[in-house]
Amino acid sequence: MVFMKENYIASVSFGKDSVAMLLMLIEREYPLTEVMFYDTGVEFNAIYHVRDQILPILEEKGIKFTTLRPERPFMYDMLEKPVSSKQKGDHLGYGWCGGLCRWGTREKLNALDRYAKEKDALVYIGIAADEPQRLTRMETYKKAPLAEWNVAEAEALSYCRAKGIKWIEDDNQTVDLYDILDRVSCWCCCNKNQKELRQIYLNLPEYWNKLIELQSRLERPMKRFRTDPEFGDLGDIRNLGAYWAAKDKEANRTRDKECDNISYFCDKDGQLALVI
Repeated sequence: MVFMKENYIASVSFGKDSVAMLLMLIEREYPLTEVMFYDTGVEFNAIYHVRDQILPILEEKGIKFTTLRPERPFMYDMLEKPVSSKQKGDHLGYGWCGGLCRWGTREKLNALDRYAKEKDALVYIGIAADEPQRLTRMETYKKAPLAEWNVAEAEALSYCRAKGIKWIEDDNQTVDLYDILDRVSCWCCCNKNQKELRQIYLNLPEYWNKLIELQSRLERPMKRFRTDPEFGDLGDIRNLGAYWAAKDKEANRTRDKECDNISYFCDKDGQLALVI
């Protein structure tokens, strides 16, 4: 990598890849003058906790830290901003962010790019070696050190954890977001798959309730899932939650019934054994 710029900025979301990239840049003594973070306002709390772990390192190294934010609050654009479109006409709010309508992502990338260009900076991006489709879309003033170092996503996560960095979300310090989610994006991103939503439903009720509240204010279902004959469109996560609650209740009933049929006896050695 050739270094010919005055400003070298790492774009860091404080997810596993960008954190691994940042720490490796520092370890390998790459030129780095600034770290920029775009705060959507709808990040998981764990992202801010990891940021707070990293800030003292930046301060010690004399690396500037800059936070960029949306021009308007995320929830205003999602729910209240006057919008006119060919498909829906005049309405309020862009709705769910994700899929083909990644309005929040577009604003984030535009803000980061605008800032970097104003500084005429070389920008380090946390794209791993096993994300080739993202590398093909990268502008010339951006570099992907993880890809150049052949660091894959799983290796980036292992590296962070070896450094003691965890994306702990719950009060009991038991839920690491990377143990239950494929990607740690904004908590209200509608790109989350059904497995991730199920994990949020089971492990992060605070966020699940926030999603339910958003769904109650939006006409469009969060996801395109199947329609259940009893619970309706499961893409509407209010219906999805009711469906899961019923299925979990049924499973618990079955398990309790099986437990009622278990009896015990002592074998010839006096050990307690089960008969089902």
